[in-house]
Amino acid sequence: MTQKVAVLGTGKIGEALISGMIRAGWTPADLLVTARRQERAEELRTRYGVTPVTNPEAAKTADTLILTVKPQDMGTLLDELAPHVPADRLVVSGAAGIPTAYFEERLAPGTPVIRVMTNTPALVDEAMSVISAGTHATADHLAHTEEIFGAVGKTLRVPESQQDACTALSGSGPAYFFYLVEAMTDAGILLGLPRDKAHDLIVQSAIGAATMLRDSGEHPVKLRENVTSPAGTTINAIRELENHGVRAALIAALEAARDRSRALATGNNS
Repeated sequence: MTQKVAVLGTGKIGEALISGMIRAGWTPADLLVTARRQERAEELRTRYGVTPVTNPEAAKTADTLILTVKPQDMGTLLDELAPHVPADRLVVSGAAGIPTAYFEERLAPGTPVIRVMTNTPALVDEAMSVISAGTHATADHLAHTEEIFGAVGKTLRVPESQQDACTALSGSGPAYFFYLVEAMTDAGILLGLPRDKAHDLIVQSAIGAATMLRDSGEHPVKLRENVTSPAGTTINAIRELENHGVRAALIAALEAARDRSRALATGNNS
């Protein structure tokens, strides 16, 4: 852990990554950050002991550059970085939809680039980070990236051709669960429960169900069948979900998210 790592455009995910790396044993002195606002940079220095720098300074100094700006801001950032990034720097992009080729075309020939899609549970060290290598990235580069993102959750290597699908499933995935919990809370209120009690019931049920999915090794169909008694309450609820096309709606929603990820790669930000 002697390499210097710079997180550029340090928002919530970037800060979660910095915090996780420090807890995992990285030395704050080896971590650099950039931020759009000077006050934000100083806040990170005070909170974590990291060093705020400019984007060009990060490119010249750090061994690994982690780019966490929004996709629509990536072109501007690369224009600023390109003159200062030597070909031996590892560049890690966390921007949805943008392929590694986009970076390789704008940086020095041979620059290793890795694409990562993580998600907001990085804030509680339960992220799912999906990692793909660009043309010039080596096994060592992949392992180094896994070490960094492993500080805030699990990692998974996939071919880059699968990144848009992974963005739809796990990158955006937490929002679907929050949406479902919101809807179920409203249903609990309709059924006569106070909001706080409905919320607690659903959140703990979600945590328990997720833990069973992770630890039991059982297929989700089997776990659902274990709760679904003949002519019982659960099968009646499942019937209504099927009648309202919830399964089809989820599939369509994920396809829409995947398509949007692909559109971002073409520069379509509208």
